[in-house]
Amino acid sequence: MNCLVIDSATDRSSLALFSGNDLLYSGFHDGATEHAEALPKLLAECLRVENRVDQVVVGMGPGPYTGLRVGIIFAQSFACARQISWIGVCSLDGIDIDSHSYIVSTDARRKEIYWARYQDGLRVEGPKVSSPIEIKDIEIMRFGHGFTDALYPSMALLLAKSKSQDIRQPFYLRRPDATESSAR
Repeated sequence: MNCLVIDSATDRSSLALFSGNDLLYSGFHDGATEHAEALPKLLAECLRVENRVDQVVVGMGPGPYTGLRVGIIFAQSFACARQISWIGVCSLDGIDIDSHSYIVSTDARRKEIYWARYQDGLRVEGPKVSSPIEIKDIEIMRFGHGFTDALYPSMALLLAKSKSQDIRQPFYLRRPDATESSAR
């Protein structure tokens, strides 16, 4: 089975195609506001390598609303157009850390982070959004804009997580910025 994996929960747009567990194509583009332009180009490159896609896996966040929404809609639209299934996975679950107990985080902007706690590779808390100060007593593997070590979800790990997950709603962890006129 050929599986297309897409993630746009960070400032990186990532796309990969696997045949079983064998990687056929992998590409990415860095740019926090460029997901809508990058994903079609990455897909076009991918389909030149192999046109047959049987299933789509997409990172459902958490992540900044616009970039995350672009990736999810792109993946769902492709799956609908091809009349194939799609599976949603938690993007934080795709971060590959070589440790038994750890926390991963991504830049949520506004001086906050999206984070989740893991034990033996399984998420045991989160995803949540908060200030890094609120969890300062915990050793955090930081990545993303404004943090030190840039790490991104592994497409292979997202594919592996799709065997045990099927998340249908995005992880939007913040209240919307927009409010109705009457609520102001």
